[in-house]
Amino acid sequence: MQHASGDKRFKILEAFMKKYQFRHDALIEILHKAQELFGYLEDDLLLFVAFKLKLPPSRVYGVATFYHFFTLKPQGKHTCVVCLGTACYVKGADKVLAAVEARAKIKAGETTPDNELSLLTARCIGACGIAPAVIYDGAVTPRQTPETALEQVKGWISHGQ
Repeated sequence: MQHASGDKRFKILEAFMKKYQFRHDALIEILHKAQELFGYLEDDLLLFVAFKLKLPPSRVYGVATFYHFFTLKPQGKHTCVVCLGTACYVKGADKVLAAVEARAKIKAGETTPDNELSLLTARCIGACGIAPAVIYDGAVTPRQTPETALEQVKGWISHGQ
């Protein structure tokens, strides 16, 4: 199956799969490479991977949706990932998340209409000692409050929303 678009990224991804001999146990590594190449895992891309690895699409989709580091939608220019692990939750991560959702007018897992901000959650980022932790554009930030989170994202949220 050659991808109809002629997009070179599919050739790169196929070469990467070949390196792993199209093995099923390399699915996570292959999905990482696909997301690195395309930015997110759209349905056509998941079907391409399933076809090439001779796996049921449901298995590929199941893995892509189980792990929080995979995304099925285009990401915004900036990302805000609120950890909702037990330690972070107990120390108020739910309130931090609610504040950003309210200000950005989006729910967790969504991106603002102007594609400036994607608001995500994680089950646990392993930073329990600095709870509640939030990752802003890849930088883990300790002991967040609704106020500090809003200060951090204010430039990423257009005022016209």
